[in-house]
Amino acid sequence: MIVYYVMNLTYSACGVPPRPVALFLALAGVAGAVLVGRGGLDTVVGCGPAQDSYPSQTAEDWIGNAGHVVVATPVREEETGRREFEKGTYRYETDRTVTFRTDDVLWSGPRPGRSIDGTFELTAPGWRVHRVSGARLKRTAGYAPRLEPGHTYLLAVRRTAGGWTVLGEGAAVPFDDRTAGRGEWCGRVLSEEDVARGERFSRRSDGSLEKAVNGRDEQAVVRALKSAGAPG
Repeated sequence: MIVYYVMNLTYSACGVPPRPVALFLALAGVAGAVLVGRGGLDTVVGCGPAQDSYPSQTAEDWIGNAGHVVVATPVREEETGRREFEKGTYRYETDRTVTFRTDDVLWSGPRPGRSIDGTFELTAPGWRVHRVSGARLKRTAGYAPRLEPGHTYLLAVRRTAGGWTVLGEGAAVPFDDRTAGRGEWCGRVLSEEDVARGERFSRRSDGSLEKAVNGRDEQAVVRALKSAGAPG
C-alpha cells in the first residue's frame, strides 16, 4: 500500500531566521550558480538562503516539533506542479513528487498524526527550463538536500493540514552509507567534510543536530534524541 504525504522543501518562514549567506559570493554570482544546481565549483558555498517552517536545528527542535525521525530512500520521482512564466529567463518550473521507501523509523513522537512505515511521497524541488535554450536546471532548497533517487536521507517530519512536511533545512540530512552528511546536498554528491564546510559547522554558534552527528551513523542520532529528552 502506498501512503501519500507532502513535503515542501522550499521552507516557508515561520518566525525562524534563515542562516546567513555570504553576500560577497552572491554579488560575485557564485551563490546564484549553486541556486540552480550548476556543478564544477571547487568550493562549497551552500545553495541559497534557508528558511524553516518549524525550528529544525537542534535535537530538542526535532523531538519538540517532529512526528517521526526516519531514514528513507527515494525510489521514484515524477515531475509535478508545472508553473508557466510569460516573461523572464525561464519558460516554466516544476516540482517533483518523490516516492520514498522507509528504511528505518528512529523515533516517533507520542502523537505523530499517522504512521510513516512502508512507502510514502513527498514534494521536492524540481526543475527550471530555460526559455531560449530549453536547458533544464535543478531547483534546490536552501542548505538542504534536493532529495534524489539513488541516495538515502535522514528526515524529521511532522503532520500538518496539508500532509507531512519536513521541519526545515536542519531536518533533511544526507545519509548515504548510513553516514550523516554523506551524499546528495544541494543537488551535488558530497563527502561529509564538504557538507560540513557548506553548512558552516565551524561556526561556534552552531549547535545543530546535523553538526553533532556529522560523519556518524543512526545510533548517534538516536543517542542525541534520547539525550534531548526523547522517551525510550
